[in-house]
Amino acid sequence: MVVLSERAAVRRLHDRLGFGPRPGDLDRGFAETRDRLLGAGPDAGAATTPMPDLGPPPDKPGKKADQAAKQQAKKQVQAQATQAVGWWLDRMAAADVASVERLTWFWHGHFATSEQKVRSPRLMLAQNRTQRDHALGSFTDLARAMVVDPAMLLWLDGNSNKTGKPNENLAREFMELFTLGVGHYTEDDVREAARALTGWSAQRDADGARLVAKRHDDGVKQILGASGDFDAESFTDLVLGRPESAAFVAGRVWFRLVSSAPPPADVLNRLVAAYGSRRDIRALLRAVTDEPAFHDSATSLVKQPVEWLAGLLRALGVRPGKLDDKTRAQLLTGLRGMGQVPFQPPSVGGWAAGGAWLTTSAGLARLHLAQQVTEHADLGAVTKARDKVAAIGDLLGVDAWSDRTRAALAGVAGNVRQLSTVAACAPEYAVSG
Repeated sequence: MVVLSERAAVRRLHDRLGFGPRPGDLDRGFAETRDRLLGAGPDAGAATTPMPDLGPPPDKPGKKADQAAKQQAKKQVQAQATQAVGWWLDRMAAADVASVERLTWFWHGHFATSEQKVRSPRLMLAQNRTQRDHALGSFTDLARAMVVDPAMLLWLDGNSNKTGKPNENLAREFMELFTLGVGHYTEDDVREAARALTGWSAQRDADGARLVAKRHDDGVKQILGASGDFDAESFTDLVLGRPESAAFVAGRVWFRLVSSAPPPADVLNRLVAAYGSRRDIRALLRAVTDEPAFHDSATSLVKQPVEWLAGLLRALGVRPGKLDDKTRAQLLTGLRGMGQVPFQPPSVGGWAAGGAWLTTSAGLARLHLAQQVTEHADLGAVTKARDKVAAIGDLLGVDAWSDRTRAALAGVAGNVRQLSTVAACAPEYAVSG
């Protein structure tokens, strides 16, 4: 094992718990940086980007509406969805301490919900707010909120789950993908859990979900070896109380923030102990960063497109909210070309990890997107530097360039914006080492 230098470990903290360092962030030590990232104080940068009011959803065209009316309503929803994506990217770039946004992004991928089926940017933003409120708090509170979240109910057919005719989608995915993992429940558990979740209703033009008593099955259910009149909250508590749940959640955090290789048993035991009966996300993250593997240079991760873009925006001081409409649209087009747009995961399983993002087509989209960002960046410090290749590395927070990359960058060092574009697409930046 090759242990990272403290500066490199600080950079990794920013990469894994945030979206990468801003200029000056690497001057702090590891302990101070971790305390700052896992703190709970106000964030002036985030406060400048309040959640937008998208306005009321468009009127739903009736069955007899013509095609033009249907297209107009669809166009209005798409415009609201685009506004929501642009706002979140701007907040990612603006936050002084990016850990809350980074963990909100993590939970968005974990409880993956797509606007393409929900068709309500308003409800997607409400879910986003809930995930942000609990991003570093209690997983119990987060899971309880997600199981009755309006967007989640629409996404996993919770609206059609009623007594006498239970829909199993939400119950199954809640156990398999969100809390327990494969192999820790039976088909009988799914059927009985679906009964516990009956009765919840969400509307695209409403602010929340409500429990309709006459649609809820209040009979005794047999779930995971327990018997009782379970409802959404008591079902959630039952599932989270299973020993497999803590290990599953800790394993997912490890997979996304440390290594694609599962944690050894002793490491997992330490993480579960830190997570504890309170299911403390902040304590779990602190324990993760204490592990030797977190400080091992070999545990590299490929940045997802949104993580890469948010980090680039932060490093180069570019705020999407201050760009013109055309440029913001180009950012969204670039993300779509790379295969990842906020609020649009491809399935309930979320987005891929690792080398799946390093395709040729994604690489071209990354290059074009980097060009858009660098066109609006203040690169004065690089321009003035004698060693421009080293200077762009410092600005991006890269520990060191390989000989091959340094040679490639030296070939375009005469054009600072081209240099910055190529550097942003280099393996040393695209991969969180």
